[in-house]
Amino acid sequence: MRALVTGAGGFVGGWLLAHLHEQGDEVVAVDHEVDVTDCSAVKKAVMEASPDVIFHLAALSHVGKSWEDPAAALKVNAVGTLFVLEAARACPSVPRVVLVSSAEVYGVVAPEDLPVSESAPLQPVTPYAVSKVAAEYAGIQAYLAHGTPVIRVRPFNHVGPGQSASFAVAALASRIVEAEVTGVQAIAVGNLSARRDLTDVRDVVRAYRLLAAHGSPGEVYNVCSGRDVSVEDVARRLIEMAGADLEMVVDPALVRPVDIPVLRGDPSRLREATGWEPMITLDVTLHDVLESWRQKLPAHGAGTGQ
Repeated sequence: MRALVTGAGGFVGGWLLAHLHEQGDEVVAVDHEVDVTDCSAVKKAVMEASPDVIFHLAALSHVGKSWEDPAAALKVNAVGTLFVLEAARACPSVPRVVLVSSAEVYGVVAPEDLPVSESAPLQPVTPYAVSKVAAEYAGIQAYLAHGTPVIRVRPFNHVGPGQSASFAVAALASRIVEAEVTGVQAIAVGNLSARRDLTDVRDVVRAYRLLAAHGSPGEVYNVCSGRDVSVEDVARRLIEMAGADLEMVVDPALVRPVDIPVLRGDPSRLREATGWEPMITLDVTLHDVLESWRQKLPAHGAGTGQ
C-alpha cells in the first residue's frame, strides 16, 4: 500500500508512520512544509504522491486552545480537509481518504446514552468540535456527490509516549516527573472528575490502517476502548507508579470553559469491520508515558545517551 500521511510530524503521525513502515507500506510523509489551507500546495503534494490511501491527520488538535482562535481551528480543520478531498478527487486513480475526526463531535452525552455509538447526534460544544463536524460533512459530501472513498474515524482520547504536555495525561506525567526532580510536594491539575475513554496511540494507529484496508467508504467508525476512567484515577495511578507522595491542587486556569463530564465510546462497528481490539493496557501506557518524560528531564536522562 502506498500511503500519504498529512500531519506526519505530529504525535499520532509519528506513530502512524512507524506502524505503516512496519507493515511494509510505501509512505510519503508531509507536515508543515505543506500548508493544508493552501489549495494548490495540497493538490501538488497529493498528485506527486499518487497514493492508494491518504491518512489525513493534519489539524489544530488542542481542544482548549480552539477557544482562543475558533476561526483558525475552522480554517485548518475544515477548509484544510476540503482541500485534501478536492486533491484526492483530482488524482487519476482516486485514493481512499481516512479522514480523522474526533469523539468531541458528540458533545455532552447523557449517561443513559453511553457508550455512545456512531449513530448518536452530533452536538459540538467546543470550537474544535465544530471544526471537526464541518470536516466530516465535507467528507460526506465528497462521498455522496463524487464517490470519493472517504472513511471517517472518530478517535476518543488517545495517549502515549511523545504526546505534548498540552494534553491531560502527558501534562500530569510531566508535572510528576518535574516534582521528582525539584522536590516539590504538589502538582497542578484541572478538572479531576472528567471521565474519558483512553486508548493507547499505538492501538489507535493500528485501527487507522485496518480501516484503510477494510473500512466501508462513506461510513464512520469510533476508535475507542469502550471503557472510561476519571482524570483523578489516571493522576493517582501515575503518582503511585512514580512512587511519589504528591498533593493535587486544582488550578482554575487548567479548567476549560465547557467540559464534557463523561465520554465513553462503543467500538463495535470498528471491531466488526476489522477484528481490531486494543492490545495495550492503560497501566502499560501510563508507565511508558511516565518513562518518556523521565528521559526528557536532565536529572533522569543523564547517562542514557539522550
